[in-house]
Amino acid sequence: MESATQSKTTILKDLINKSIHISRIFNAPVQQVWSAYTESELLDQWWAPKPWKAETKSMNFTVGGFWLYAMVGPDNTKHWGRMNYHAIQPYQKMEGEDGFCDEDGNLNHDLPLTKWNHIFTATEKGTKVEFKLLLATEKELQTLVEMGFEMGLTAAMDQLDELLA
Repeated sequence: MESATQSKTTILKDLINKSIHISRIFNAPVQQVWSAYTESELLDQWWAPKPWKAETKSMNFTVGGFWLYAMVGPDNTKHWGRMNYHAIQPYQKMEGEDGFCDEDGNLNHDLPLTKWNHIFTATEKGTKVEFKLLLATEKELQTLVEMGFEMGLTAAMDQLDELLA
């Protein structure tokens, strides 16, 4: 496994198991961190690394629902994403899949589709968020990394930390 730690975000890549494990502790209660992951008004404030921003087109945070959003660049370029929700245990855990799509939510199967789970745990210092991403192939994992996943995610986590403060 390879490890990269920037700021307080820990990212472990496991090429053999085609997975990435991410961990971060936020100095905020579980309810506040959960809201930042589950409410579009808050997600739009931190999900995309600056100078990009996230814009929600629609969100239905229920089992079987999805979040359809665009990552919008400084020149108004839009890259669409869709996060499908498969399991939700409020303030504890959520599972689903995330992929690139068109503005109508039709997945682009030429780019990686990521299965994920997030676990939210209260700690003495706030909330620990751990999530694991699973990809179908090692090539998809490499593609995700080459697209700047680690740098982008770390920047987004830093922005969430600022939002929670």
